[in-house]
Amino acid sequence: MDSIYLTGIRSYGYTGYLPEEQVLGQWFEVDVKLWLDISTSAKTDAIEDTLDYRSVISLVQHLVKTSKFILVERLASTIADSILASSDRLTQVEVTLSKPAAPIPDFDGKISICLTRTKSTV
Repeated sequence: MDSIYLTGIRSYGYTGYLPEEQVLGQWFEVDVKLWLDISTSAKTDAIEDTLDYRSVISLVQHLVKTSKFILVERLASTIADSILASSDRLTQVEVTLSKPAAPIPDFDGKISICLTRTKSTV
């Protein structure tokens, strides 16, 4: 199966366990891998024969900006489920959601959640 990678989608959002994260917000980074058949668009060179990934980028940014969850796991799952539901062309999606500056004392790394969702064939 073919795939499209979208990396480094940045957006400011208000998901977090600490109350100040939900009030002050923070930056999130999202990487997305989209599985779909791109063989037709590879031949026709027509955008209507593939997935216009600009819509996926906009969807991710909107969800990060407007969602207010406690856990990043829920935000990542919401993003994956929403992307998968947004197009009949998609068969599977992988979302990696990162908090590059998690408010944890003496921690300089980033927190990332990676999950994969597959469209049901039922």
